Amino acid sequence: MATAARPAVPNLARAEALFHALSDATRLSILEMLRDGERCVCDLQDELDAAQSRLSFHLRVLKEAGLVTDRREGRWAHYSIVPGALAEVHDLAVAMQPRRGALPIRRTGACCL
Repeated sequence: MATAARPAVPNLARAEALFHALSDATRLSILEMLRDGERCVCDLQDELDAAQSRLSFHLRVLKEAGLVTDRREGRWAHYSIVPGALAEVHDLAVAMQPRRGALPIRRTGACCL
């Protein structure tokens, strides 16, 4: 009788980087703006009404997490979502779900007293 394959243990360092990058409203707004495709940093700055330094910080966090990439054109940078990056976030979240049939741990003894 074959046993079901256990899902891979999530890479916790990678999960931390991704979930940290997604834990800020400004960064989520940037990703929402990039859903329709590449955007110039000047458009992001105008739409978010954000200071250049603040926007650069948030874009750096997203880029270091591997969620966005940039392309230079003259003095402007154009940002887009890395294909598959958000699917990776999904897969990490799914991998952290309780296992089917998992029972709550019942503690006995004095460890929790």
